[in-house]
Amino acid sequence: MLLDDFLRGRRRDRLSHDDLEILEASVSHVKDLKARSTLILKGEPVQFSTYLIDGFMCRYMDDRDGERQLVAVHVAGDFVDLHGYPLERLDHDIATLTACRVALVPRDRINWIMEERPILAKQLWFSTLLDAAMHREWIFRLGRLDAVSRVGHFFCEMEAKLRAVGRSDGQMFTLPMTQPDLGEACGMTPVHMNRMLRELKERRLMSFTAGKVIMHDRAALAKLSEFDPSYLFIESAA
Repeated sequence: MLLDDFLRGRRRDRLSHDDLEILEASVSHVKDLKARSTLILKGEPVQFSTYLIDGFMCRYMDDRDGERQLVAVHVAGDFVDLHGYPLERLDHDIATLTACRVALVPRDRINWIMEERPILAKQLWFSTLLDAAMHREWIFRLGRLDAVSRVGHFFCEMEAKLRAVGRSDGQMFTLPMTQPDLGEACGMTPVHMNRMLRELKERRLMSFTAGKVIMHDRAALAKLSEFDPSYLFIESAA
């Protein structure tokens, strides 16, 4: 199934087999996207809801000088723009970080689900509320943590999200982002990011090399970073 990772590890078992089949059948088409390409521009009407089957995507905003701030990084299993369904347009841009495969669900199918399948509609709403919880945590991370803790927190979050969809074993995972990408997610320059990554490696907490992450001491990294995964609503079995 195309949507096998939707809410995996997060209340997926509350959806009936019929609900899952209806959501799967709501996909109008699948697209393959190139790395570093823009999917949706700020202010554009949103005609589809986009589900990420495979790859990494981001939401971002630019300042007046064109400097980018990432406001979310999405992994397989995420609807990257479901909040655009009620808003009808986005206040930020969405782009790919890697080559991606996405499934598109048209607005009229979402309308039908909202009217006819209340449990499925509630879980779609839950999906958007997860995004809101992560946004609040990103505000906390950028506003209250020091630089090395911000970086550690970001990697802890990505590891937890990827583990929930079977793409991390708790120690090693792939995160194909560059140091400039990481800087844009954590609010620092690439040079500063390089220093923080080196510090985390020297402290034997984690290492990041060419898009590969090794968590040497995930518990200690979480403690340093004040990382509490409860905001991700991942069930313990995941």
